[in-house]
Amino acid sequence: MKKLTDFPDAHLRMFARPPAPAREALRTVHLIGICGTGMGSLAGLLQQAGYCVRGSDEAAYPPMSTRLAEMGIEVLQGFDAAHLQPPPDLVVVGNACGPMHPEAAYAREQGLPQLSLPEALAHFFLQGRRALVVAGTHGKTTTSGMLVHTLRAAGLEPGFLVGGVMVNGNISYDRGAGPHFVVEGDEYDSAYFDKQPKFMHYGPAGAIITSVEFDHADIYDGWEDYREAFRNFAGSVEAGNLLALYGDDPETRDLARFTRADVQFYGIEGGDDDISAQDIRPVSGGQHFTLYAHGAALGEVFLPMSGRHNLRNALGVCAVLLHEGVAPEAIIEGFASFKGLKRRQEVRGEAGGVLVVDDFAHHPTAVRETISAVAERWPGRRLVAVFEPRSNSSRRKVFEDAYSEAFRQAAAVFISAPPLRHNDQAEQLLDEQTVVERIRGAGVPASAHADAAALLPHLLEQARPGDVVLIMSNGGFDGIHEKLLAALRSAA
Repeated sequence: MKKLTDFPDAHLRMFARPPAPAREALRTVHLIGICGTGMGSLAGLLQQAGYCVRGSDEAAYPPMSTRLAEMGIEVLQGFDAAHLQPPPDLVVVGNACGPMHPEAAYAREQGLPQLSLPEALAHFFLQGRRALVVAGTHGKTTTSGMLVHTLRAAGLEPGFLVGGVMVNGNISYDRGAGPHFVVEGDEYDSAYFDKQPKFMHYGPAGAIITSVEFDHADIYDGWEDYREAFRNFAGSVEAGNLLALYGDDPETRDLARFTRADVQFYGIEGGDDDISAQDIRPVSGGQHFTLYAHGAALGEVFLPMSGRHNLRNALGVCAVLLHEGVAPEAIIEGFASFKGLKRRQEVRGEAGGVLVVDDFAHHPTAVRETISAVAERWPGRRLVAVFEPRSNSSRRKVFEDAYSEAFRQAAAVFISAPPLRHNDQAEQLLDEQTVVERIRGAGVPASAHADAAALLPHLLEQARPGDVVLIMSNGGFDGIHEKLLAALRSAA
């Protein structure tokens, strides 16, 4: 990852910013890229805090555009320096903006105070709170949502900003009135002028690291660079605070060497984990297990989510909650009522006997784990996997081999070609035909298609009653979920 010190002195001067105004002196905030999941949620938090909030985006589409409209937050279409007139007291710059972005450049040239999203979150909402930060390559959003829900169920009223919408309450943020603030700690960089990973801004009172596996090949130079980011994050958790590490993964467990925090390991397979699950029994609609802490059984838990990855995430949440003094009985009760997050194994509908499921998976490991969880949740049904490698990282050639292995539990696979963007280097992008040929080589029927429109007719030809069609993308995938359901209803 490029650091600010990697830039020449001229760039360092160009990136210099006035200090952010004191909270009590600030009235208006403009967010560049307001329709992103994190930025839209930050806009809601700022409005809850009493600020006048507006923003701009060139791709204002539901659900975030709808939610912002419901909140009465103005969204200006496109990007234009004129959007910063009259001048706001603060500009929050999304990490998709480069230094020559028209609004970001104007804010800099006019000397307007600017913050990155994580800087703004820390500045306005984490001071005086116990920040509970969930980091890791996989599972951050679901784990954060689970932690928020269980704290709320226990009556502790946490503040939070989660990178997805929780089904319980249809919310992704809230200021909260309690001592805790839960943050999904992303390892992506913060802004063009702030090249630290986002999670380095939060000063955790407690933290979870769910996993460490190479990702974000678009901004990290390689595995060592990526690993270093997590070692630095582990080091940011101070002595006396909790760092919960997934203990069954050697790479994640090794982070204990890089922190002064109180470390607890959680897991399923390891015999020396502090927090563990035993007597695991998958059932319709989830799984039962016995929760153990430091060798003592704390009770029988029902987790209404399938998959070992979700069980591991729940154990990380248990480690933090127990450390924060939440009673085991309250934890067990909270888990039982957790409905998950939208776009994480979310059932979008059923038509013609075909169940359509939506998931956010966009990394080979996430694809593999999601397919496994869906197969466990709906045993006996044929599983058809549909995947769009859309994110900057998921489209990378470095993941071709891993994708070839990720679909082994599927009965059929459909892959969309990765979208091309103006700054892409073709040699760095995965070749969907290569992936498809390797999947076929493992005995799984697979095909590649130019886009969702080209893929849909072939999917309709092969879908049959009893199937589960699992659609995986971190974007809208051109509304393929609803188009598939509509076509199936028409054919019924």
